Amino acid sequence: MNTGSMGHAGALGKQLNQHLKELHLPAIRSYYPTLCELAVKDSMSYESFLLELLEKECETRQNNRIQRLLRESKLPLEKTMAIFELKRLPLKVTHQVKALVEGCFVARHENVLVFGNPGSGKTHLLCAIGLELVRKGRRVLFATCGLLVQDLLLAKKDLSLSKKLKKLSKYDVLIIDDIGYVQHDREEMEVLFTLFADRYERGSVMLTSNLPFSKWEQIFKDPMVTAAAIDRLVHHSVIIELNLESYRMAHALQSQKEKVKT
Repeated sequence: MNTGSMGHAGALGKQLNQHLKELHLPAIRSYYPTLCELAVKDSMSYESFLLELLEKECETRQNNRIQRLLRESKLPLEKTMAIFELKRLPLKVTHQVKALVEGCFVARHENVLVFGNPGSGKTHLLCAIGLELVRKGRRVLFATCGLLVQDLLLAKKDLSLSKKLKKLSKYDVLIIDDIGYVQHDREEMEVLFTLFADRYERGSVMLTSNLPFSKWEQIFKDPMVTAAAIDRLVHHSVIIELNLESYRMAHALQSQKEKVKT
């Protein structure tokens, strides 16, 4: 190639790079020089060349979006389905979990209510399902009940509760951990009920609780509010009961046995 051709190619490269920058196509901008060499070597058609560039851009954008959703979700990334011991669950619950991972319940605005003893794996299970939903492109937010209630109460005092609820409504799934674990006063539980009412048939709630419904009056302080909260949550829902021994206790005992053997 003569000097004039090289200069012309360099000018075209600069123009192309600038256009890709303006069009916000970073993956194509990064990958096309390498692909150009492969295209010449393998005699790729124009269509194949363009298709591979666009696939790379789409793949990069999807990966970036998933990473952004993961950060936004506030989910503990270590609580994955890969390390959750499904074999500990009854067969019925295992089938429920596998169906939930597919995510169809989100489109139907159904809730997922998980009950069980402390240490039975409730939080891990919902977080693992949440991570799978995020990887499918769903917007998920994880929060402990205590912190969520405090945020809602603060918004109410600032006269911005409706704004807060609107922000939360943008999430496809709201995971609320340990409802009833910490006892709250009536005003705090009123804002939680307001959240449930706002999301009713509009967005999915996934929650864990150590308390069965029969003891939820301890949470909401009022029988009428308790009944109304349960009614909204249960109407479209999947209920999972983890009546298992403590996962943490079982592992602690196993570790102790292994130490004794050694």
